[in-house]
Amino acid sequence: MQPIYETSRVEAFSPSYMTARERFRTASSSLGYRYTAYPIGQNDPSGEELTIDVVICNSPNPRRVAVISSGLHGVEGFLGSAIQLALLEEHKLIRSALSSEIKVILIHALNPYGFAWRRRWNENNVDLNRNFLLPEEDFQGSPKDYSKFDSFLNPTSPPSRTEPYILQAIWLILRYGMLRLTNTLPVGQYDFPKGLFFGGHFPSATQEILANNLPKWIGSSSEVLHIDFHTGLGKWGTYKLLLDLPATSEPYSRLTQYFGANAVEPYNPEGVSYKIRGGLGTWCQHLLTECRYDLLTAEFGTYSTVQVLKALRDENRAYWWGKEHQNYEWTKHQLVEMFLPRSRQWQEQCVVQGLNICKQALSY
Repeated sequence: MQPIYETSRVEAFSPSYMTARERFRTASSSLGYRYTAYPIGQNDPSGEELTIDVVICNSPNPRRVAVISSGLHGVEGFLGSAIQLALLEEHKLIRSALSSEIKVILIHALNPYGFAWRRRWNENNVDLNRNFLLPEEDFQGSPKDYSKFDSFLNPTSPPSRTEPYILQAIWLILRYGMLRLTNTLPVGQYDFPKGLFFGGHFPSATQEILANNLPKWIGSSSEVLHIDFHTGLGKWGTYKLLLDLPATSEPYSRLTQYFGANAVEPYNPEGVSYKIRGGLGTWCQHLLTECRYDLLTAEFGTYSTVQVLKALRDENRAYWWGKEHQNYEWTKHQLVEMFLPRSRQWQEQCVVQGLNICKQALSY
């Protein structure tokens, strides 16, 4: 699809969570849309209260709901927030959707703690996209091979700029194979609270806020299309709409007819995505069984998997073992770069692509 906008969109990016939130609130209010702030019981580095902010643009008689969310993985929220702000600035798209009997829900910063503190995880070191377990599931267990990699993933010492990480990573790939690592490391674990991809020991504040409010936001609509924006996975400056279902499923067939087979990627062990436990999409579908709930994870590629993992490992290592260390701030800058590249070209084309996704979602 060709870009629908030609003007620069780089200015939609904000330097911090607080700036992003203020711009989101101001843009919403200026258009007459009321935002609701849901505190998570945490503060940002300056002491300001952290909130998940929700704007609901109501249609008089909604037949369908479009949900556009950002920041489930904290530091990944920079792009999602920029896309939401750009969408508000292109308010004619929202008003066109409303006139077509579509309710629009914008959820800004599902993980405000991670966004504000420049982490992928929340205040309890939880990967929120591994925290949405179903009622019959227990917050325990790990992939069988995770313990083998724990000492490499989660060293109990301050980060070092001279550590031969790449050599260590190559050795692991050669020994175990990339597919085995991909199906072990990021899928979700519940036994190593200080480790990467920890799913938590109880429902997060984010899950509780959604459980208490998402049914009310959706109302009686029978169809929901939810786009959740992420970065850090896939080819540089391009996106995939990840669906946590196989290519043989009815939703995949239906969604590819609309978004295109090249855009939608079903679960495939050898594809861009990987099977996770405690994902948001399955949980939403379970919560709202009376409607057809489709969730697509819009993943925008940045750097290689090995580079992204290094940044996550270094930042997590500094968080637990090196807050006073000279490399602490370096790990934060490295992490932000992995999920928000400084490249203006990347920023420009990803916001434009994100707006196109939103346009499709609002006219689906």
